[in-house]
Amino acid sequence: MNWYPWLNGPYRQLIGQYQAGRGHHALLIQAEEGNGADALVYGLSRWLLCQHPQGEKSCGECHSCRLMLAGNHPDWHVLAPEKGKSALGIDRVRQVIDSLYHHAQQGGAKVVWLAQAEGLTEAAANALLKTLEEPPEKTHFLLGCRSAARLLPTLRSRCSYWPLPTPPEALSSQWILRQQPAEAQSVATALKLSRGAPLAAAALLQPERWQQRQQLCRMLGELLPTRNLLALLPQLNHEDAAERLHWLSTLLLDALKWQQGAFHYLLNQDQQPLAAALAAAHSPGALQATLQAWLTCRHQLLTVTAVNRELLLTECLLGWEARLAAPTPSF
Repeated sequence: MNWYPWLNGPYRQLIGQYQAGRGHHALLIQAEEGNGADALVYGLSRWLLCQHPQGEKSCGECHSCRLMLAGNHPDWHVLAPEKGKSALGIDRVRQVIDSLYHHAQQGGAKVVWLAQAEGLTEAAANALLKTLEEPPEKTHFLLGCRSAARLLPTLRSRCSYWPLPTPPEALSSQWILRQQPAEAQSVATALKLSRGAPLAAAALLQPERWQQRQQLCRMLGELLPTRNLLALLPQLNHEDAAERLHWLSTLLLDALKWQQGAFHYLLNQDQQPLAAALAAAHSPGALQATLQAWLTCRHQLLTVTAVNRELLLTECLLGWEARLAAPTPSF
């Protein structure tokens, strides 16, 4: 697994706690998607399972290290939903918990990694809670989440909370530019659209993905004067519609900022003319209503099972056209 420079500090701090005997048996790591939490947990797990750790590092040579490198260590348990499902049920949690009460196959520690704790069903969370209260000997639970507030309070209270900070923009930009060629303005925009998470920004900057975003922006700019926004439907009606709606929503948010004169706070640094055009075409009330409609639409796409995506998008686009038909002040 790759390692990232912004993880060095958090890794040393966490290892230092375990070396000093203050490491908690249950660690809750909150991080934005694309901040590298998986790599941090993998490195920490290797150290916890290593039979001969060398300071802050795992030795890389013992049998446990070789098993981790091969991806089949019997005492490293990864809890994740079944393929095609978003929720993690009680059966899988019980299966892992039962194995924890047996002697470690390598004679050392046992580590459980749950990357998306928000995905636990209530029954699964309660089953895990009982084990967190009285964990088996030498067992470590590493839980990841996007927002700790979405977890059961009783589950949070049994863990040591560790927020993984987003790296400074300068460090993220330098790292991205070492991975791939890109314009500085594009890198700054990708980071803002990804909440500063460098891995997510790097993925967005991949040529095919970045071109899809640029095409959406270009079509919106061309269709705005004609008010024929329904023609955007083919651009939005994709499997990744939620991400495309995120792009669209940030453009509308930038237009609101433009109306308020907050030009230096735009997210889409490379689309300032489009933000100005959107600001000029809408009244503040119409712009706010349109933004709220798209945010609601995106939430429904992410949370409602078997939703009719095309119908939902069509309704939002027609509503947008209706708001554009109202007279607008000039800015």
